[in-house]
Amino acid sequence: MDKQPWIILSAGDNVAVATSAIAEGSTVAGIAARQKIEPGHKVAIADIPLGSAVVKYGQAIGRTTAEVKAGEHVHSHNLHFENDRLAATANSAPETATAEDKARTFMGYRRADGRAATRNYIGIIASVNCSTTVCRAIADEANRTILPHYDGIDGFVPIVHDQGCGMSSTGDGMNVLHRTLAGYTRHVNFGGVLMIGLGCEVNQLTLYGQSGAGASKRHFNIQDAGGSRRAVERAMGVLREIAADVGKEKRVPISIGEIIIGLQCGGSDGFSGITANPALGVAADLLAAAGGTAILSETSEIYGAEHLLRSRAVSDEVARKLDEKIAWWENYVALHGASLDNNPSPGNKRGGLTTILEKSLGAVAKGGRSPLTAVYGYAERVTAPGLVFMDTPGYDPVSATGQVAGGANMIAFTTGRGSCFGCRPAPSLKLSSNSALYASMEEDMDIDCGTIATGDATISGKGREIFDLIVDTASGKKTKSEIFGYGDNEFVPWHLGATL
Repeated sequence: MDKQPWIILSAGDNVAVATSAIAEGSTVAGIAARQKIEPGHKVAIADIPLGSAVVKYGQAIGRTTAEVKAGEHVHSHNLHFENDRLAATANSAPETATAEDKARTFMGYRRADGRAATRNYIGIIASVNCSTTVCRAIADEANRTILPHYDGIDGFVPIVHDQGCGMSSTGDGMNVLHRTLAGYTRHVNFGGVLMIGLGCEVNQLTLYGQSGAGASKRHFNIQDAGGSRRAVERAMGVLREIAADVGKEKRVPISIGEIIIGLQCGGSDGFSGITANPALGVAADLLAAAGGTAILSETSEIYGAEHLLRSRAVSDEVARKLDEKIAWWENYVALHGASLDNNPSPGNKRGGLTTILEKSLGAVAKGGRSPLTAVYGYAERVTAPGLVFMDTPGYDPVSATGQVAGGANMIAFTTGRGSCFGCRPAPSLKLSSNSALYASMEEDMDIDCGTIATGDATISGKGREIFDLIVDTASGKKTKSEIFGYGDNEFVPWHLGATL
């Protein structure tokens, strides 16, 4: 990429994107800029008549609300959402993986059931909001008194939430909550689990089964334990038994084909679809080629680019499932008097993104160019290798929670505005889309992808850097989110249904 302060992303585009500030009067693709253009924002490189499509990434991102002259800033004041789609071009091949790429291993934990873990935590899981305080107290006490005796345990993690009662015992709300909690109780990065209920809630512990005495998965109710303090005391005895088993686990070489990574983006900007997202897509392609799995999600943030994913589906059935998810979301937002174009946040818009179509076209780049092998519902167990899609909201904590419940043993999260995130028990890598963000929040960001925009790195090269860090992180290298302590408060199951 040249050092010029702008980039044209596709031959058919009628806008360029500023990679650094463009002064009024400066030349952009042979045209004088009529205003100052901030980094990440768009400038017209041709006259665009009123009501005409604005094209970026070779796709329509909306239509003009006024005549736009070449050199003018293109944003919310003269561009609005129109549900247009341009035909998908022929799919280009995924990043080429070498024999060495495919043969790589990471140092992980091999569980008794054969699955591969990247971390060795013990989970303290609340069945209901009423047991969250006790779960936090249990985790705090266990980390203080038990953890120092076991170097092989990464920590005791409280998984707490605001649901579990005041809701119907049947229907979508309970089904989603149960599926999510069940996914966490069996998550491979939890060597052991203690689930705590109150006793009288709708979401009863009996729904989750119980292993026999001495097993690594146990549960009990606070009411049966004799109250909060006695519940904490009882938990310490149970956790000492669990820790005695879990603490014996050792890391062993495992094929990277057993890494399942959830792909996330939050606080996106005009650079996200140019730098961090396509670079993460390269890493996803390399992982898929090695037999691993990459989970693309955030259905409300692929809207406008779903036809590009559909064209990569391995079968008509996979394409049909994706279409059904899109149709459900169109109906869902309409029922609530909203539009999917409400999705771009104020921060997204300050960063240069105008419509959901534009945001989505950049967001799908996280999925690389591999074929789409499967489509899953929220928190459903992911079993297919390669690039898969999971239906989730665009809200990052809810989306990542579904991915982890589905089996993701890692998360990779791109951001242009500075989202801070962790998702224990899955380690979360943070990738900045621009170098200014990396410089200002270096203690939160693991990789600076902004060097792609400046021409100091390529998408392919940065993708391989991300790929290497994924392998290192799976082997135990701590992410910056882990070092700070993120991950306890980001468990947010999708809340569907009525509160009763």
